[in-house]
Amino acid sequence: MKRDAGITITFEDGYVAAFDLMTLRMSCACAACRGMRERDLEVWPTPTSPVPLRIDDAELHGAWGIRITWNDTHATGIFPFAALRDWHEGGFTRDLSEYANG
Repeated sequence: MKRDAGITITFEDGYVAAFDLMTLRMSCACAACRGMRERDLEVWPTPTSPVPLRIDDAELHGAWGIRITWNDTHATGIFPFAALRDWHEGGFTRDLSEYANG
C-alpha cells in the first residue's frame, strides 16, 4: 500500500490487482457513498475534503476484505477481496457498490 497512490493486492494464486486511490474512494460501497451517487452528488471531494486524497489506515476486515480509513475521515466502506478481484478482472466496468448486495 502506498498511502498517497493506491493499494496492490496479491491473491493466493499469484494474481495481482492494483487500485488507484481515486478509483477506490469514488467507488466506496458504503450506504452513504451509494446514496450520494444515486443523488448524482460527488463522493469526493466535498467542500471540506483535504487535498490530496490519501489513505490514513487500512486493516483487514476478517479474512474477506479490507477497510480503508481516508484522510477525509471516511472509514465505513469495506472492500471484499472477491469483489475487488472480480471488479479488477472485469476492467472496472461495474460500480463496486453493486457488490454490496451480493
